[in-house]
Amino acid sequence: MKSVLFTSAHFIRDLFQAFVAALLLAASPWIQANDILSSQPILLAAADTSRLSLPSMALSPDSLISKAIQDIRASRLDDALHEVNRAIALRPDFKLAHLIRGDLLLARARPISGLGFGSTANKQSLTDLREEARVRLLRYIDQPGPDLFPRQILQLAPDQKFALLADTSRARLYLIENINGEPHLKSDFYMTIGKNGTDKRVEGDKRTPMGVYRITDQLPRASLADLYGDGAYPLNYPNEWDRLHNRGGHGIWLHGVPSNTYSRPPRSSDGCVVVANPDLKELSRWIKVGSTPVIITERTEWVPREEWERSRDDMLGRLHAWREDWEARDPNRFLRHYSHSMIKGESSNWARDKRRNILDKEWIRLELSDINLFLFANDEMAYAEFIQRYNSNKLASTSTKRLYWKLEQGTWRVALEKAQDIPATINLAKRN
Repeated sequence: MKSVLFTSAHFIRDLFQAFVAALLLAASPWIQANDILSSQPILLAAADTSRLSLPSMALSPDSLISKAIQDIRASRLDDALHEVNRAIALRPDFKLAHLIRGDLLLARARPISGLGFGSTANKQSLTDLREEARVRLLRYIDQPGPDLFPRQILQLAPDQKFALLADTSRARLYLIENINGEPHLKSDFYMTIGKNGTDKRVEGDKRTPMGVYRITDQLPRASLADLYGDGAYPLNYPNEWDRLHNRGGHGIWLHGVPSNTYSRPPRSSDGCVVVANPDLKELSRWIKVGSTPVIITERTEWVPREEWERSRDDMLGRLHAWREDWEARDPNRFLRHYSHSMIKGESSNWARDKRRNILDKEWIRLELSDINLFLFANDEMAYAEFIQRYNSNKLASTSTKRLYWKLEQGTWRVALEKAQDIPATINLAKRN
């Protein structure tokens, strides 16, 4: 972006418009420049401008900074400085707010040419803060409408009240609520991921894994170093899909920030998902250890209800076809649901045993319940988890079944299957 010198409010507005446009367009080519450079206020996808008004946003430093940028774009510099000062009063450790405040004060005395022009911070720190400004503002431009659904969450089981959806390209952690079987956005939070991005593969690569995980534990602040802030929630990385593909590393957590920090840059962790301490406290109200799923994806796709229902019904249809072909005791039809990696080579013994077990039964009945369905890996992977009640003339069992589906030449096929038996005592307790 060309350097622009200015001394008036008009040029300040133009500079910040150009700066915001350059930042957003660099990483978000689907947003049109005219939409950002318009003299009109930045509009939310939800068309809910009350999110950018006071007092509804008064207690959020994040919102105050976005409101300040709005004021700068409208040449309301005193108002912008007021909002920035309010953000700093709430969070004296909010580095981005201090950076913007310095620019606003400096602009009164001499020309400047960009965010952080008068800062003495090193180049990397300025780059980090500019990226933080980009993703924070993008949250208010790219906010999904209330009538849209996250395509990555196709179904939540009745007892699965909440799920976390980490959008790494937007640096947002979405809290999704299960309302009458539909996934609705309840809230969202700025988040930090690994220094080197996503697709974790080996120990120490400082990347965040992609996939479907579970929160396995809650670690209180008293047991942790200050780096982890107000607490931590370990994830079950590496999960069984990661281990199948020899992905290494460990210690991937959802955790807070140090006590002297409000937020960290979008890419600054060693692979963990990091949120501000107040946000972690808020999230703790909805997290259920051992149950809450965390879906980490490159980009959440927000779609209309009709499109979401089609995706959901398609995967449910494939799951029920899998069940029906098993009940039909037709091994050829049943094994067509599986990837070649499951029925060829090293897995051929599994396929042979499955064929024999099916033909050995006089009848088979299956009941699937408590179904969770998720998409990940750019929607080329699907994950199904459910309670399976199996009955035949020779065996009765109840288990938790997990299927990892992979899109192969346009067809969904099971690439990994795992099951864990549920003891009869636990099963009876659930029914009672």
